[in-house]
Amino acid sequence: MKRLITGVLASAVWLLLLFTGPFALFWLAITCLAVVALSEYLSIVLPALSRQSKIPLILFGLFPLIGTFSGEPTGLLCGLSLALIALLLHTLSRYASFPQPYEILSRGGFGYLYISLCSAHLVLLMALPQGRAWLLLLTAITAASDTAAFYTGSKFGKNKLCPAISPGKTWEGFFGGLVGSLAAALVVRHFFLPDQGLLWIVIIVFLLGGLGAAGDLSESVIKRAFGVKDSGSLLPGHGGLLDRIDSLLLTAPALYYLLSFGTKLCSGAIGR
Repeated sequence: MKRLITGVLASAVWLLLLFTGPFALFWLAITCLAVVALSEYLSIVLPALSRQSKIPLILFGLFPLIGTFSGEPTGLLCGLSLALIALLLHTLSRYASFPQPYEILSRGGFGYLYISLCSAHLVLLMALPQGRAWLLLLTAITAASDTAAFYTGSKFGKNKLCPAISPGKTWEGFFGGLVGSLAAALVVRHFFLPDQGLLWIVIIVFLLGGLGAAGDLSESVIKRAFGVKDSGSLLPGHGGLLDRIDSLLLTAPALYYLLSFGTKLCSGAIGR
């Protein structure tokens, strides 16, 4: 019941923000979510680091999000570059006080790529034409895939998808998730993106469906490496925030570049 209530409340807040909030408020919300996700990540990969020592690492990780306020990918690239440089300089300045300085660099730097860079693409998606509708499509694909995969896998799952990483995931659940995400995507297309071709939506669904599963497994690799079950306890019945957005971290960049370059390539091919 806790899982259901939390899911409904989170979905309601997300949809309200998506359709009624101005761009600046959406950017602020994603930036705040990145703070929580980075905090959870650093608590997993750098458990010996004090809370006070993690604050600068989290602040540096916000530079890519700050860069996206312009709505342009160049701002994101600039912010990411500054974050990595700041992390390096900070580690050099406190080299003697860190027991394992290279762990700060490698694990912190990966966190900026995994969380800051990827989550910033949600803001870039919002800045696109019909950005709110595309974000709704992304949300529908991700949520429907997770839900359908869970119930399909629970009832019909026999063949393990990747037992070494996540023993509970099955191929049956994966394909069930694809079917569920396709159904959800077609509903969103009908009401919010009627000008988009059916084949284009199907391609997006299958690409994002596969990447969403990879994103889920990627977080499982991190948690398994450090013997952690959940990234946190922020969301009752779900674990931490990172446990809920792991699929979005890979699918958001993929959708952004599909929309940025895929449409142009398709138009060029048709023109020839």
